[in-house]
Formats: sequence, structure tokens, C-alpha cells
Amino acid sequence: MRLNNKLIRPIVTEKTLALSKGGNKYTFMVNMKASKGSVSKEIEDTYGVNVIDAQTMVVRGKKRRLSGTPRFRTLGNWKKAIVTLKEGQKIDLFIEGK
Repeated sequence: MRLNNKLIRPIVTEKTLALSKGGNKYTFMVNMKASKGSVSKEIEDTYGVNVIDAQTMVVRGKKRRLSGTPRFRTLGNWKKAIVTLKEGQKIDLFIEGK
């Protein structure tokens, strides 16, 4: 895989795995300045699949308590992209357990 600046990493959770199996949708953490079109093109180039639809959203950063003080710190916001692939195509993001 080559280095790129649009895709940061795939998001693999129980919820995103259910999306990938049921609706052929995959979730990625992307650059905040990336557009839907650039994310689609980057996924097509990187994984060799056809993207039908892309949805992007900005996720607000969580609050974390600073140890030893009564203060909180907010983690940075980040952008999430959910892409829908053409029927019959898939991306192997994980190795399935037994």
C-alpha cells in the first residue's frame, strides 16, 4: 500500500463490521480537508474497487480529564467517511476469527 494523505486508517469496530457485512459499507478515518470525491478516488486507487456513494461527517473530539487536576482537555475533531461499494466487491480490512 502506498502512502497517501487522504485516508488515515480504517475504522474497525463491531458496528462498522456489521455495516460491511450487511450493506457493503466501509468506514475510514480521513483527513479533515478531504472531500467526498477525493476520498472515493483514493479508495478506488488504493483498494481497486468501485465506490458508488460516500458519506462524510465530522466527529467531535471527546473530553479527557487531566490527571491530578480538576481540568479537562478536549481531543481534536476528526472526519469519518462511510463508503458504499459496488455489489459483489469487498475490502478485506481484518482477518475473521473462528
